[in-house]
Amino acid sequence: MRRSALLHRFQQVIVDALLVGLAFYGAFYLRFDNAIPPRYEELMTTVLPYVVVGKIAVFALFGSYQKWWRYTDAHDFGRIVQAVLLTSLLLIGGTFIFNPTGLALPRKIVGIDFLLTLLLVAGTRFAVRTIVERPLRGYRLPRGREILIVGAGEGGQMVAREMLKNPELGDAPIGFVDDDPRKSGMRQLGLKVMGTTEDLPRILEDAEPDEVIIAIPSAPGTLRERVVTSCRERGIPVRTLPTVFEMLRGGVDVVKQLREVQVEDILGRDPIVMQLDRVGAYLAGQVVMVTGAGGSIGGELCRQIARVRPRKIVLVDHAEDNLFNIRRELDEDRHFGQVEAVLGDCKELPRMQEIFEQFKPDIVFHAAAYKHVQLMQENPVEAIRNNAIATRTVSELAGQFGVRRFVLVSTDKAVKPQTTMGASKALAEWAIESAQARHEGTTYVSVRFGNVLASSGSVVPIFRRQIAAGGPVTVTHPEMSRYFMTIPEAVQLIIRSGNLGRGGEIFVLEMGEPVKIIDLARNMISLAGLEPEVDVPIVVTAPAPGEKLHEDLFNPDERPQPTPAEKIVRAERPAMDPERVEEIFDEVERLIANGNPQALAELVQAAAGQAGDAVLELE
Repeated sequence: MRRSALLHRFQQVIVDALLVGLAFYGAFYLRFDNAIPPRYEELMTTVLPYVVVGKIAVFALFGSYQKWWRYTDAHDFGRIVQAVLLTSLLLIGGTFIFNPTGLALPRKIVGIDFLLTLLLVAGTRFAVRTIVERPLRGYRLPRGREILIVGAGEGGQMVAREMLKNPELGDAPIGFVDDDPRKSGMRQLGLKVMGTTEDLPRILEDAEPDEVIIAIPSAPGTLRERVVTSCRERGIPVRTLPTVFEMLRGGVDVVKQLREVQVEDILGRDPIVMQLDRVGAYLAGQVVMVTGAGGSIGGELCRQIARVRPRKIVLVDHAEDNLFNIRRELDEDRHFGQVEAVLGDCKELPRMQEIFEQFKPDIVFHAAAYKHVQLMQENPVEAIRNNAIATRTVSELAGQFGVRRFVLVSTDKAVKPQTTMGASKALAEWAIESAQARHEGTTYVSVRFGNVLASSGSVVPIFRRQIAAGGPVTVTHPEMSRYFMTIPEAVQLIIRSGNLGRGGEIFVLEMGEPVKIIDLARNMISLAGLEPEVDVPIVVTAPAPGEKLHEDLFNPDERPQPTPAEKIVRAERPAMDPERVEEIFDEVERLIANGNPQALAELVQAAAGQAGDAVLELE
C-alpha cells in the first residue's frame, strides 16, 4: 500500500477516535446534566480508553477505513449503523465482565452513547462528502471541453463527479442523457437530464457538445450504436466507460479508463453477464487443465477460471510465446500463482499421457484447435489431425485418468460442414460422444457457438489491418452474415455449460441475431473516423470454396431444447453408434499415416454427409 494511502487511513482513525471519545463523554454529560458524580467520573475515565480502542477495532472490522469519506454512500451508512450497534452491545458486556470499579454502566448512557456515536461518525463522513461536492452545485467551474454524458446512473455521476473535481483534466460536463423517462428534467450533481437517447439528435443540435461519453457499462449494443450513429453524423467523438467484463478483469480508474467505442460495443445485442463466482463454483479447489491455453479462447478461459480460485491451472500449449505470455499475465497481472505451464502438443499421445499422469486434472477444457478456415482448406491433413484426432486422444486419456468433466470448445462450422475446418470439428464432436459411451465416470460435453470477435480466425483483425492500410476492405458477398459475440461472453457460457451436462450433450450458445459482414465492415470504418466507400473502399470478392452465406447452429437432425441456464440450449439428436465412430476414426488415422489425402477426403466427405447432407471439399 502506498504511503499516502496509509497516512490517509491513519488520519481517519485518529478523527474517529476523537469522535468516539467525545460521544462517550457526552453521554455521561447529558445523563447527569453536567454534574457527573465522582464515582461515575471514575468509571468514565477508567473505561474510556477501552471504549475507544474497541470501537475503532469494530469499525475497522466493518471496513470503515477501506475508502475515502468523500465517497461515502447509503450502503456505508448501513454498515456504520451495524458497527455502532455492535459496539454498544460490546460496551454493555465488557463493562459488566471487566469493569474494575464494580459500578454498573447506566442503560441511559449506553443509549445516548449509541445515538451520539452514530450522529458524529456518520455525520462527519457525510459532511465531508457534502463539503467536497459543494462546488458541483454552487460553483460553476471554468469551461474546458463540453461533455455530454449518456447515463445518469452511478456510472454517469461518477464520471461527472471526477471531471468536476479535477478541472485540470480540461473536461466540463454539461448534462446527462438517460433512457429512464422518470429522470428527464431532473438534476444530478447540478446537471440536467436533457432527455432520452431517442432525443439525442435534438440534444446534440441544441447543446453542441465537444464530446459524448457513454457511461453505462452494461449498455446494450443497440443503445451504443444509436449514440455513435447520431454523433458520427455531426462529427462529434464518442468515448465509453469500460464494459462490465473489463471492469471485472481489474480495477478501473473511471476517467483514465475511458476509451474509444469499439466494434464489440455496437453489435446490437444485449451483453451476457453471469455471476461467475456462482456458475463457476464447481471449479473452486480443483485441478483444471486448459489446452490451447495461450490462444484467444483458451487464454480467456484461464483468466476467468483463475477468478474462482481453483487449486491449480495446468496450461497446455505447443506455442512457446503464447504459453509464456498467459502464464506471466496470470502470475503478475492477476496475482494467481497456482499455475503450471506445460509445453505439449495434443496430437502426441505419449506427451499427453505424461501430462495427465503428472497433474491428474479434475476438469479439462479442450480449446486447442486450428481455426483459420482458408488455411485449413489448404492443409486438410493437419486440420483433421489437430482438430479431430487430437480431440479423440485427449478425451480418451481424460476417461482413462478419471477426469470428472471434459468440455470441448466447438464451433457452428461443425454444423452441415462445407470446409475442412468445419468437418474436423464435427469429427471432434463425434469423438466426445463416443468417449462418453466408453467412460461413464467422466462427464463429456461439447459447447458450440459462432464467431467471437477478435479471436484467432475472426474477420475483425483482418478488417482492422485493411482499414489501417487505407483499404480496400474485402467482403466475399454482400449478403453474407455471421453470428458474433465477445470472447469474455463466450467463455462465461462455456464455463457455465461445463456444469450443466450429465454426459454426451452438445450445448449451443444463443448468439442473438446474425450480423451482415458488410455492415460490420462499414461500422469498423466509421469507428476509425473514416467514411465508408469514400476514405476506405469496400470491395466485394467471391466466396471461398465451401464458404456459406449464412451459418447454422443446428444440424437438420437436431432439435434445440431449453436448459436451466440463460442463453444456453441443448442440441437433441439421435445417438450415434460408438462403434461406427471408432471405425471412422481408425480409418482416418490409417489414411493420415499413409499420407493419402485424396482417400481421406472421400472418407470425411461421406462421414460429413451422414451428419447433415454436407459437402466437404478437400484439396
